[in-house]
This record gives sequence, C-alpha cells and structure tokens, in this order.
Amino acid sequence: MKIFHFILIGFMLFLTSCKSEFEALRTSNQPEKVYKAANKYYDDKEYDRAIALYDIVIQFYRGRQEAEDLFFKYAYAHYYQGDFILASTYFKNYSGTFSNSVNKEEAEYMSAYSNFRLSPNYKLDQSYTEKAIEGFEQFINLYPSTERAVAANKLIDEMRKKLEEKSFEQGNLYYKIGQYQAAMTSFQNTLKDFPESKKVEEIRFLIIKSSFILASNSIYEKKADRFNETLDHIKTFNKKHVSSKWGKDIRSIEKETSSELKKLKA
Repeated sequence: MKIFHFILIGFMLFLTSCKSEFEALRTSNQPEKVYKAANKYYDDKEYDRAIALYDIVIQFYRGRQEAEDLFFKYAYAHYYQGDFILASTYFKNYSGTFSNSVNKEEAEYMSAYSNFRLSPNYKLDQSYTEKAIEGFEQFINLYPSTERAVAANKLIDEMRKKLEEKSFEQGNLYYKIGQYQAAMTSFQNTLKDFPESKKVEEIRFLIIKSSFILASNSIYEKKADRFNETLDHIKTFNKKHVSSKWGKDIRSIEKETSSELKKLKA
C-alpha cells in the first residue's frame, strides 16, 4: 500500500508540474516560445494544448513567414480533435489566404472532407452532406486529374446514395400515413433528383398506387381528372418497364381505374 501511495503522489506531482509548465507558457508573453511549444504539443498529438497555445500567438504571426505552417497545423489540430465544423472553416480560410501554398490542394480537400465527417445517418438532417458534396464538386473542378479527385468522386457517390435513400423514405412515409398527394410529389422529386436510382421502378409503382387511392377517395368533381392522371402514370410505367414484377398489380389498377371512369361518364 505504501508503494502504491508513493506512486500516486509521484503521478499527481507530475501532473501538477506539467500543468504548471503549460500555464507558465500561456502567461509567458513570449510568442516565439509559445509557438515552439505549440508545435511540440502538436507533434506529440496533444491537440487541445496545441490549439490553446496557437490561439495565443496566431495574431502575432499573421503576415509572417511562419503563418502558413501555423494555420495549416491549426486547422488539422481542430480536425484531429473532432471539431469538424471549425476544421472545415479553417482549411477553407487557409486555402483562400495561402493561395500559392503547396498545401492548397490538400486544404481544399480537407475542408470538404471535414463536412463529410459530419454527414449523419440518412434519417437525420443532411445539411452537412450537401455541404460536403458541394465542396468536393468544387475541388474536382479545381483539381480534376488528381488522386484526391478520384477519392472525392467516390465520396460524392456514397453521399448521394444517402440523399437518395432519405428522399425515397420521405415519399414512402407519406404513402404509409395516407398522405398520397404529398407522396406523389415526393416520389416525383426523387425521380427528378436521382434518375439513375435502382428504385425507379418501385417509385413509379408507388406513384401509381398513390394516384389511384387519391382518386378513389376524392370528391366527385375531382375523380375523373385524378383517375385519368392514374392512367397517365400507368402508360409511363408500361413504356419504361415492359417486364415488371408489379405488372399484374398494375393491370389490376388499370382495369379498376377504367371501370371507375366509365361509371363517371354514365
């Protein structure tokens, strides 16, 4: 127990010493010394302390030779800390400030990639997904023939699949809760935004079902127009999907729709 007690005391004294050294640096009013220590903390991956010291000297080094390296490490320190919002901003600022830097390409990429790291599950708000896509698209325009451009395209594809899934599920939710007009609008937007989706056939089928149910439950004055709209959707489906697993269902809906229209004309 005594040995453990001495070890614990020694460890506490070590932490106190480290803290005192760090606090002494913060209040030293010696920018060169603080900057050197910040770089040391950065190299040792103690990014929280590196950031705290960079914050102190960053204004002092603006416009000086060391500024380029300082701002680059400052952005990365926030990235490594998991503060991707600030990291994205600082990488973008770095790119604009040091436009001739050899690190400009990397900074542009990392600004978009930081937003990619913020991109959440498809069920949540996709603002950062959209920001990341926009950032990567701008990057590809600037550096179309680079290895990072290849990586950026892959990440864009990954995020667009997420947006596609969110868009589809939004329409599907409207359909499930009986909001058929909203479901049709949402599904049509999905087709417009993601024309290459693997769910195009299913989406068009759900549009037909939504249209038919909406027409069936409409007031008399709107029934004819809405049933005719259902037939239009069926024609589009049959033209684009000649052999479909939903063919039998669609023929049944088409038959019922035509029957309802005959009743309305009678």
